[in-house]
Amino acid sequence: MTDTRKTALIVGASRTLGLGLAAEFLRRDWNVIGTVRGTGRTGLHELAETSEGRLTVESLEMTDPDQITALRDRLAGRPLDLLFVNAAITRGDLPIGEVPTEMFTEVMATNALGPMRVVEFLRPLVAPDGTIGVMSSDQGSITLNTGGGQDLYRASKSALNQLMRCYAARYAGDPRTLLLMDPGWVRTELGGMEAELSVEESVPGVAETIENHRGKPGLHFVDHQGQTVLW
Repeated sequence: MTDTRKTALIVGASRTLGLGLAAEFLRRDWNVIGTVRGTGRTGLHELAETSEGRLTVESLEMTDPDQITALRDRLAGRPLDLLFVNAAITRGDLPIGEVPTEMFTEVMATNALGPMRVVEFLRPLVAPDGTIGVMSSDQGSITLNTGGGQDLYRASKSALNQLMRCYAARYAGDPRTLLLMDPGWVRTELGGMEAELSVEESVPGVAETIENHRGKPGLHFVDHQGQTVLW
């Protein structure tokens, strides 16, 4: 019997939001491919063991172009309904003048360059009516930044948003849906324990927003409640 389930590739699915999204799409009867860094055992491996074969774990270091190319080659012939990149780091709340050059490079490469390489390299795998999304943040919004702080993290997310805008312009007329997703302020290593939302509270809304935007071409900057985020 032909498997008619939709397929999602979630890049950065070893823990917190990425792992939660993998579990949520399994609950929604999707097949899921999730990536982890390195070869160590993660929560995604544990989830795969209970997925009845619907979750595949792949290894990917997103900052390595050769590994992205190798993943594309491994997945050739397996059309994706969703490519979603969930990856970000922070290195503390320093004023930008105090940020070492190496730290700036690391955060920008991980939060902006790496995700866009994944999008560019893996685009051919996404079905014409599929969705390409990246995890952004309202901290990437210039309009909403009235309090400052987290200079480097904010800048990396603003850069990601701008690069997705460039991507959308370059492929104007492409029928795929493009999403910049703000998951809300979530209790993770990045969000901190004071955050408003648990992973379990954020993730269903993220998945619902992704599904509701299917078939809506162009770039959308939205949050986990489906509301538009100001640029």
